[in-house]
Amino acid sequence: LAVPFTFYGKEHQNLYVNNNGVISFDAKVNQYTPNPFPLADGRPFVTPYWADVDNVRGGDVFYRETTDPKLLARITQDINQYFPTIPFAATWAFVATWDHVPSPPSFLQGNTFQAVLTTDTKKSFIILNYWDIQWTTGEASGGDAETGLGGTPAHAGFNSGDETNFYNIPGSQSDAILNITQTSNVHVPGRWVFQVDNFKVTGVPTRPPEVVDPNNCWL
Repeated sequence: LAVPFTFYGKEHQNLYVNNNGVISFDAKVNQYTPNPFPLADGRPFVTPYWADVDNVRGGDVFYRETTDPKLLARITQDINQYFPTIPFAATWAFVATWDHVPSPPSFLQGNTFQAVLTTDTKKSFIILNYWDIQWTTGEASGGDAETGLGGTPAHAGFNSGDETNFYNIPGSQSDAILNITQTSNVHVPGRWVFQVDNFKVTGVPTRPPEVVDPNNCWL
């Protein structure tokens, strides 16, 4: 990374965009069936949608670091809206997008989701965007090959690596994760946002999400 990113109080200079819907720090995550958090192996990572992705058969995974002023201004505006008491002006962002990725072996409808890591060099945030979720589970994880459902469903959340601190987005590892495009902690369906330098759980929804244009979420 061009700049360090602080996650659960620790600075990281390296990360991996794993095809299985995981962004991990310092080490790859090859496992495609998600385990419940917290994990005992010490690996810190964020799981936008940890599941059995097979992008060889379709879809793409894109990622980029950016200091584009227009994008950073948009990110800053969003963070300031969601966290009005926290001064923040983004100076860097890392954007990873899983675009219409299917699950093996035969369920071809793809999921599209995105993770945005951003910092002002002191405070760090992660934005998770969910555009289209069609399946929860690959067959190797016990899912139905025709529907992409059942078995051990996908996991969305954060694992600190210290075996104690973690957060599971509601619906993780249940059939309800299929509806993550309609849930939010910032009142924007399909978007979850957290401060992660010193991780804080904020805005867990207590009411149905508002209906807005999902294109406004996409970075």
